[in-house]
Amino acid sequence: MLDQLLGAVEYGGYISILKLIGYLTLFFAWLPLIGWVQQDAKVLETKEGLWTGLILGVGAAAAVIWLVIPLYIGGMLFYLVAVGAVALAYVKHRNGRVLDYDRVLTIDHIKSLLVSKEKKMEALKSFTFVTANRNEIPVPEPRTADFFGFKTSYDIISDAIWRRASNVAFSPTAEDYKVAYFVDGASLKQPSIAREQMGYFTAFVKDLAGLDPKERRKPQKGRFVIRQGKDDMPWEVTTAGSTAGEQIRLKHIEQETISKIDEIGLMPEQHKQLSQLHDVKQGLCIISGPPKSGVTTTLYALLRNHDAFINSVNTLERQPSGEMPNITQNVYALTDTGTTTFGAKLQAVVRMGPDIVGVAECEDAETARVACAAAKDGKLVYVTLKADSVLQALGKWMRLVGDRNLVAETLLCASNQRLLRKLCEECKQGYAPDKELFKKFNITADKTKVLYRAGKVQYDKHGKPMTCDHCQGTGYFDRTGIFELVVMNDALRQAVRKSKSLPEIGAQFRRAKVLYLQEQVLRRVIAGTASINEMIRVLSTYRTKKTKPAQ
Repeated sequence: MLDQLLGAVEYGGYISILKLIGYLTLFFAWLPLIGWVQQDAKVLETKEGLWTGLILGVGAAAAVIWLVIPLYIGGMLFYLVAVGAVALAYVKHRNGRVLDYDRVLTIDHIKSLLVSKEKKMEALKSFTFVTANRNEIPVPEPRTADFFGFKTSYDIISDAIWRRASNVAFSPTAEDYKVAYFVDGASLKQPSIAREQMGYFTAFVKDLAGLDPKERRKPQKGRFVIRQGKDDMPWEVTTAGSTAGEQIRLKHIEQETISKIDEIGLMPEQHKQLSQLHDVKQGLCIISGPPKSGVTTTLYALLRNHDAFINSVNTLERQPSGEMPNITQNVYALTDTGTTTFGAKLQAVVRMGPDIVGVAECEDAETARVACAAAKDGKLVYVTLKADSVLQALGKWMRLVGDRNLVAETLLCASNQRLLRKLCEECKQGYAPDKELFKKFNITADKTKVLYRAGKVQYDKHGKPMTCDHCQGTGYFDRTGIFELVVMNDALRQAVRKSKSLPEIGAQFRRAKVLYLQEQVLRRVIAGTASINEMIRVLSTYRTKKTKPAQ
């Protein structure tokens, strides 16, 4: 009987070769997973024994259970679910401890699997980090602290360069670091950075700039360079302590190009008025604006309007923004504060006999009086002031000088300015505004059929957003100056002498057909080079403070 049964059983009746191959394939695929978890947990210093034991134990138990489950497919699914669950649990754990680009099983990681290791490393060589000591930094070994710092710095700075950011600010919070780019003078919020990732970045850039990596409270400042081919791009690192953590700011140190008078954004009639100063031999011009409104650029442009070979031109500045050929730039340094004042140093500059003098940040009475005396004594003087309008600048100047007659006698002109972002010509969008908007801003509807605004995000046929290559999606590209300009005449000089209040002088300005800043910006809006939103942003401070004298 037994012989008959054995004879009836063909070879392979109880064992399927294909099923055995499938079992062994998944079993041996589990073994490298154990080795990877052990090595990865060891590098990350995160419970190596626990995770390796879990992967080993769950995999072994699932393999045995698979053998005893009668249904082959059921056993295989149980094995895959068990091993996959513990593997995914480890992946989730380790991804929470590493930097974004070191995470696995993410979309970016899966895409990167299609790129060779050589190409990945080559991508990190599009520019070179150069330390404060002029040493080039090679790409560090992967999976090291130096590499994490290098990669994070590379990603942040390459993105900042592409987006045309002049500054990058990192502000600590309890959970992470907030990031903001400053592009064309406006702050653009960026994705936050984890504190651990920020730690690698901070250590790397501090080392680049020659700063003390252990000092986290006292302010520090240093520089490093990004080298692309033969071009060097200097960056400044500034750190400062706070209760939430260390604040970091990167600033792109651009090579300042001294603008000419026809490049700063003057309207044609304003350009004609200021160009006439080329032949004036004495008097004083006020250039005003709030901080970071470009008054120094305007000062330099007006000084360049004069022939420095024929005229002796001198400046007095606290921190020059650029070098002007054939012009003597005198600097008021910290070493001067113990022996002299800004006004006394200006007096020393005047005694050297220049024909033209530029005074940056004339904010005290002594300096104002010296400048006025020089203007009365046959010199052409340009001064910069912090003010929100021409009227406010004039009122401030009269208080500093303390002599209305002297102000009226010497003053040639006064300007106030802002920097306005220009709409991107590649992606700006036209629209027909409603009548209420025309009425609100006093725009003539008959002559203005279309206004323009920053372009909205466009999507391709696959639903992916398309970024404008010209402005990198901001909707704006570059900035220009807008100016409120008053050129003095006999009637205005008399108003300065006799008027009892600033509003009375302002009324005389209107009679002289002076256009305020809002009116000048509206001209840009109607011309299609600026948006209503940008006008509101730029003039918000001006509109608030302009009403104060009337209160």
